[in-house]
Amino acid sequence: MSQENQANYGAICAFLYREARHLDDREWEPWLEMYAEDAEYWMPAWDDDDQLTDDPQSQISLIYYPNRNGLEDRVFRIKTERSSASMPEPRTNHMLTNVEVLAERDDGVDVRYNFHTLSHRYKVTDHFFGTVYATLRKVGGSFLIARKKIVLKNDYIRQVIDIYHI
Repeated sequence: MSQENQANYGAICAFLYREARHLDDREWEPWLEMYAEDAEYWMPAWDDDDQLTDDPQSQISLIYYPNRNGLEDRVFRIKTERSSASMPEPRTNHMLTNVEVLAERDDGVDVRYNFHTLSHRYKVTDHFFGTVYATLRKVGGSFLIARKKIVLKNDYIRQVIDIYHI
C-alpha cells in the first residue's frame, strides 16, 4: 500500500471511529453533521428466505431514511424525550473492525466494515452486530456520509432497534 493510500485509509478509519464515538457519547449534533443532506440511511430486513430485502420503497426495512431529514427527526425525538423507546437512553459501545476500501473515486469512496455494538439498559446488555456498506463523499480534507446500508446479522431482537444501536 502506498503512503498516500495508507494516509487515506487512516483518514477513513478515523472518520468512522469518530462517528461511533459520537453515538456512544450521545453527541447528536456532531453525529448529524457527519451526514450529507441527501444521505440515504438504510437497514434492510431479512425476508422469509433468509435474503435481504432490496427495495426500501416497496419492501420492509428495519430503518429507512431517504435523506438526513429523517435522521434529524429521530435525533429531535431522542433529545426531547419524545421517544419512549429511547428512555432512558441506553449506554452503548460501538466496535468497528475489518474496514475495507471497496472503491475510490475523485469525489468519494465506498467502504465496508463490520460492527459489534453493546447496548446496556434496564440492567440488561444486548449485542447487535453486522456489516455496513457506506459511501463517503470527499469534502475538503474530510468526508460526509452519502449512503449507509446496515446489514444487521442478529435481527431477531426483543426491542426496538434505533440509530444508536448500529
